Amino acid sequence: MNQKGKAWIAVLVVLAVIVVLILILVLSGVGMYNRMVNLDEGIKGAWAQVENQLQRRFDLIPNYVETVKGYAKHEREVFIQVTEARSKVGSARSVPEMIQANNELSSALARLLVVVERYPDLKANQNFIRLQDELAGTENRIATERMRYNEAVKVYNATIRRFPTRFIAGLFGFERATFFEAPEAAETPPEVSFE
Repeated sequence: MNQKGKAWIAVLVVLAVIVVLILILVLSGVGMYNRMVNLDEGIKGAWAQVENQLQRRFDLIPNYVETVKGYAKHEREVFIQVTEARSKVGSARSVPEMIQANNELSSALARLLVVVERYPDLKANQNFIRLQDELAGTENRIATERMRYNEAVKVYNATIRRFPTRFIAGLFGFERATFFEAPEAAETPPEVSFE
C-alpha cells in the first residue's frame, strides 16, 4: 500500500473516531435531557398530589369554620383571618404563590385551633369531632405529600446542578424548583389558654 492509501486510512480512522465520540456525546446528552424531563415530571406529579390534599383542606375549612362560629361568635378576627388566607390560596397561581398562601392558611388554622380549645362544648359536638378528624387527617396527608414533593425537588435540583448535566440543563432552560418550606411561624406552637 502506498503513502496516499495509508493517509486515507488514517483520515478515515480519525473521522470514525470523531463520529463515534460525537455520537457518544449526543446520546449521553439525550440521556441527560431525558432524565431531567423525567425528574421535572416527577416534581409536577408530586406537586399535583400536594395540590390534591391542599384542595381537600380548602374544601373542609368552610364547614369547620361554620361549626366553630356557632360556638364562638365573638372570635370574629380569627374567622376573618382564616377566610382571607383561604381566599389567597384560591387565587394563587404559581407554585411559590401557592406555598406562601398555604403557609398563611396553616398559620390561620393554628390560631383557629387555639379558639377551639377555649370551648369545651364545641369539642363534644359530633359534627365538629368528625370535621376535626378529617382536617387532622388531611394535614397529615399534606405533610406526607409535601415531604415527597420536596424529595423530588431535591433530586431534580441536585441533578441539574451536577457536571456535565448542568450544561444540558442550561441549554434547555431547566431551572431550580422551589421547595415547599414551612413558614417561620410554624416553629412557634400556638398558645392555648383557658381563661
